[in-house]
Amino acid sequence: MLKFTCCDAVQQFFTSGQAQVLRGITRGFERECLRVDAAGHLAKTPHPLALGSKLTHPWITTDYSEALLEFITPPSQDPDFPLRFLRDIHRYVAPHLGGEAMWAGSMPCVLGDDKDIPIADYGSSNAARFKYVYREGLSLRYGRKMQTIAGAHYNWSLPTDFWLALKDCCLGGSKLEDFVSQRYFGLIRNFLRYGWLIPYLFGASPAICESFLQGQSSDLPELVPGTRYGPYATSLRMSDLGYHNRAQANLRVSVNSLAEYTQALEAAIRTPDPFYEELGVRDGPRWKQLNANLLQTESEFYASMRPKRIGKLGERPAKALQRYGVEYVEMRLFDLNPFIDIGIAPEQSTFADVLLLMCLFRDSPPITSREQSENDENKRRVVNRGRQPGLQLLAHNREQPFRPLAHELFDDMQPFAEMLDAAYGGKRYSSTLQGLRGRIDQPDSTPSAQVLAGAREHGGFFSYALQLSQQHLSELLAQPLDDVSNAKFVASVQTSLLEQQKLESKEQDPFETFVTSYYD
Repeated sequence: MLKFTCCDAVQQFFTSGQAQVLRGITRGFERECLRVDAAGHLAKTPHPLALGSKLTHPWITTDYSEALLEFITPPSQDPDFPLRFLRDIHRYVAPHLGGEAMWAGSMPCVLGDDKDIPIADYGSSNAARFKYVYREGLSLRYGRKMQTIAGAHYNWSLPTDFWLALKDCCLGGSKLEDFVSQRYFGLIRNFLRYGWLIPYLFGASPAICESFLQGQSSDLPELVPGTRYGPYATSLRMSDLGYHNRAQANLRVSVNSLAEYTQALEAAIRTPDPFYEELGVRDGPRWKQLNANLLQTESEFYASMRPKRIGKLGERPAKALQRYGVEYVEMRLFDLNPFIDIGIAPEQSTFADVLLLMCLFRDSPPITSREQSENDENKRRVVNRGRQPGLQLLAHNREQPFRPLAHELFDDMQPFAEMLDAAYGGKRYSSTLQGLRGRIDQPDSTPSAQVLAGAREHGGFFSYALQLSQQHLSELLAQPLDDVSNAKFVASVQTSLLEQQKLESKEQDPFETFVTSYYD
């Protein structure tokens, strides 16, 4: 039976009056995608000048590689705004790619040699150089191909009015910011328990181009020449083949409290790793990595979900969390949907809202090391063989059939879909939940199964993804922005270029001083 913390609090939010505070939920998306040439090879061209400064533009930047675009939507309380704005970004970007396209899938295109994957260059300022050296360090530690994998992140937070009402019902005696952080960490723990639903329902990377292996052996069978796949895989992006960190395998970052979490990250960026020390930090004047510690910065810690706080004084992420508490959470499990020109389907955020609310209200005891191993194993099973008939997951140290567990979670989420429907009116959340529930008993209806079917039909993953990428480009080019929206983007580009020039015109401290100051 589903257990809630503060049962009275749960009930009050079902009334349409109290549910209205949920209209203050703030959401945003970050979408990554690779630029590719007409042949589907990784673009070697610089970030287009018409897209502005990737250092200072608020919506259009790059992630690891010069060819890895990243689009960021402003936070909004309108549930439809993030994807509407994301579409506008795509409509602005598409005509400025000079014949290149945006790769449709999470797993990359034809990459060539690892050393030929270009690292993003942000300019000559210390801030720009810091970002570049950090990426050099990632290249040194993990290789560059891992950094070309793309996904979508969902940023989510609840409004102050909600927290005040919940704290009042729960008779929380702590300061509001401490209460909020405690509840967000409870949400995160439950997400680690139940987040395997995300790759099952939305995973769309069951196959890879053989070039990604860079000549290394693999247990993945061949679908067609040039394509390897997991017969029942949902998200190879989230498997050990994708985001894998040797040192982090033994890095224990607890989410049982804000203090434990931030202390673990602080320790990781200050604890030397013998292998990274052997690689070296500098080669004469050239920096090879920012430091030789377990993590160069907190951003290097890979996790399904992160607590986030924007610092008021430019603090490092862990310091900002320590000082001000959790502001929002960043959910990082979404693959790109290759069938959609902007890479994200509307039902993804609708479902995530329901799942995150359930995770927030559900009892969330501390995670023991045994349970953490169980959570990791469940995610591993779902991303590698989530559609396998008879799949079993671990629940309280016992093997349990996947489908009944998934249906039980949908049952538990239903009240929260109704809560959100009460807040916004209509049946959007309940109907979305009902539609997605069908994927549990019909694994062939999942995006991962559809990607495999398309890859078989079109001669392999690469051919299929290239066709989808070119199709999406044509669709976006056929949707030009109106004059007012286009002018807004042009102005944002010019502003970003001026901001970068202003930053670079200032006198710079020695880079070593800048790095030392960051960690101090």
